[in-house]
Amino acid sequence: MVPAGESQLTKEPRVRLEPIKILSSMATREVLSELAQRHGRDTGQPVELESAGGVAVAQRVQSGESVDVVVLAAAVIDKLTAEGKLQPGSRVDIARSGIGMAVGSGKARPDTGSGDAVKAAVLAARTVGYSTGPSGNYLLQLFERWGIAGQLAGRIVQAPPGVPVASLVARGEVELGFQQLSELMNVPGIDVLGPLPDDIQSITVFSGAVSSGCSCPEQARALLAYLAGPEATACKRANGMDAA
Repeated sequence: MVPAGESQLTKEPRVRLEPIKILSSMATREVLSELAQRHGRDTGQPVELESAGGVAVAQRVQSGESVDVVVLAAAVIDKLTAEGKLQPGSRVDIARSGIGMAVGSGKARPDTGSGDAVKAAVLAARTVGYSTGPSGNYLLQLFERWGIAGQLAGRIVQAPPGVPVASLVARGEVELGFQQLSELMNVPGIDVLGPLPDDIQSITVFSGAVSSGCSCPEQARALLAYLAGPEATACKRANGMDAA
């Protein structure tokens, strides 16, 4: 029963002593880390975040790993929900993320102001790096559409799962790197050229959902609402993302 004078509609979820565990892809690691700390400070509810490559995260969820909230690309969240791994109706869109470009710190900065300019920069680069995530899949399709996939054979480098493209760029293993802009920002050893121009940009929506095995669904849903709320917008923009 609800104590006298307390509305059921306004009742806040109880804080539990065990932390809410979030499992996310690397693209949202920085923004979720900051927001999880804020949520814990403001509500007293501990939150524990672990991030890994998106493919690995999906596999861990499919294997039944104990977790409360999962944050991945929206299409993957929908797939895991259809497989019964996430609670139906619990998906919340958190952030929109575009693809960015980077070169090694102090290296020549190619023109990237248009799709044609980016195509020329890709063809001129000795090596081109991309990820195993949504941005990498899109870039492969883009190179095919441009008709240059064959020309890039031997020069294109896919970062191993969970390894940031930025690290390959910083070490000089890749001359021109592409990944979610949020994963390129604030990485030492690289210069971010900016997002892909609008005519070739691809936006990924990252969403969260409650795990089917979650023991604290009420608190998990409250956390997702916070992550998607207006108070989180400035943090997302500071980390290269937009509100969903």
